[in-house]
Amino acid sequence: MINSLADPSINLRESLDAKSYTHINNLQRLCLEHDRTNLKLELDYKLSRAEGKPGSLKTINEFMCYEGELLIGYMGICDFGGEEIEVNGMVHPDYRKKGIFKTLFSFAKNEWSKRRASRMLLLSDRDSLTGQAFIKRVSGVKYEHTEYEMFLQSDTKQELNSSKVVLRKATGNDTREIARQNFIYFEQESQDENMLIPEEEARAGMIIYMAEVNNCVIGKVHLDISSNVGGIYGLGVLPEYRRKGYGRDILTLGIKELKSNNFQEIMLQVNVKNEKALDLYRSCGFEVTSTMDYYELKK
Repeated sequence: MINSLADPSINLRESLDAKSYTHINNLQRLCLEHDRTNLKLELDYKLSRAEGKPGSLKTINEFMCYEGELLIGYMGICDFGGEEIEVNGMVHPDYRKKGIFKTLFSFAKNEWSKRRASRMLLLSDRDSLTGQAFIKRVSGVKYEHTEYEMFLQSDTKQELNSSKVVLRKATGNDTREIARQNFIYFEQESQDENMLIPEEEARAGMIIYMAEVNNCVIGKVHLDISSNVGGIYGLGVLPEYRRKGYGRDILTLGIKELKSNNFQEIMLQVNVKNEKALDLYRSCGFEVTSTMDYYELKK
């Protein structure tokens, strides 16, 4: 255990570069090995969107505490557009109980005060005693929801419920429909400047597919191919088309698409409020690997 900090410094960045990505990733591996819990830092997502973009510090999303050349604490903001930001972080096991996490959180909270987002979501693995304890000490925080991370078992076979559903890659013409569906499924409001542009998302490794039946859009799914694990996100079926087995078909087609891209591991995340969706994923061969609790702060 380190008793004092020789030369702590705070490094603020708008986005990740290769060097900071490596430092944060190394610290994450150390913390995961020590704590046996999970973090949701979205490092690959962030790095893929930062490439080629000069930092201006107009907005700050990365907060890093160093002692000399060693990264000893990190907190990151994920802003997916809309009215909320997500915050998650970690501290080197040998440098805990020194106020580092509290200091980083004060920087993140100050940054949030400058943004239009009305909500901050604080994330913690349910099994993280230190993370849960810190969040519950934050004034005004309340439990919001829980998200399960699930991985597909390699020996599972998926079958289509019907042959009617097809997936097509989204284009710029689908931008407003994607935003509309995100509001229906996840209550995510998006202003024009924050809407997901399919072509931009694809360049960063997130491919958005519109699900259609007889050339009519009935839902969508986002497939993440930016890392060595294939990811399934944003899956939903429009209310008027539910209870027809289309959700299972969209999921099955998404899995097949990822497998065709040679992904050996496939994961997804699901909000626990949607128990029917959780049952669907389990019936398709997914098993829960971690449980992330979300806590809400409002301005």
